[in-house]
Amino acid sequence: MSHGCGLHCLKIEHISVKDGQDEILHDVCLHAHCGELTAIIGRNGAGKSTLLKAILGEVKHEGTVTFSGHNGTPTPHKPTIGYVPQHLDIDKTSPATVFDMALAFTSRRPAFLPPKKAQVEALRAHFDRFGAGDLLEKRAGVLSGGELQRVLLAIATVPAPDLLILDEPVSGVDAAGLDRFYGMVEELRRTDDMVMLLVSHDLDFVKRAAGRVVLLDKTVEAVGTPEEVYASEAFQAAFPKGGA
Repeated sequence: MSHGCGLHCLKIEHISVKDGQDEILHDVCLHAHCGELTAIIGRNGAGKSTLLKAILGEVKHEGTVTFSGHNGTPTPHKPTIGYVPQHLDIDKTSPATVFDMALAFTSRRPAFLPPKKAQVEALRAHFDRFGAGDLLEKRAGVLSGGELQRVLLAIATVPAPDLLILDEPVSGVDAAGLDRFYGMVEELRRTDDMVMLLVSHDLDFVKRAAGRVVLLDKTVEAVGTPEEVYASEAFQAAFPKGGA
């Protein structure tokens, strides 16, 4: 069920990032719209992770990152952002369960207090949506790559975010887990009104699922539909073998 997107658009305008004399990003401008999957692609070292850090406010940068409402004016409130990382280091010997981890990330209730029954039921129902309800009692340290990414996607969407960032989220996931994870991302795109940003090396999935593609190489080299970007000279230069 749609939760009603508080954002219409993420506007990134003239973002530049320097590390000493080295310019990591130069004058990056792009828009990402609510209800659409926007994919950011590029070779290694193109600045994709740095751009995400700029959006999250984790690196000093020039330019502006603006979240606008449906009327085009900046939103007065700070948007809710969900984030799925490339990987998460978990102590494999820890007795902490997935449920413990989920509560730590999603609840403001003190950890020493038992969760309320309604909270437990709501969390289980939400995890069921991602095929992860049966993982809640499992130790977090023994999850497979695919299981962990489903858990992280479930956690990233509590509460329902205005902006969901997926940072190369399927590293170390097998083919079956990959298909299942991407199916859930596509379902979120169809049913939940949110801005979705995906950084990915999976060019086949990007071509299949993204509404808009941004080819980054320190600046925006190409932007448009997957077909438009993949046919561009800039794409051929970045991926001379088609990304194989």
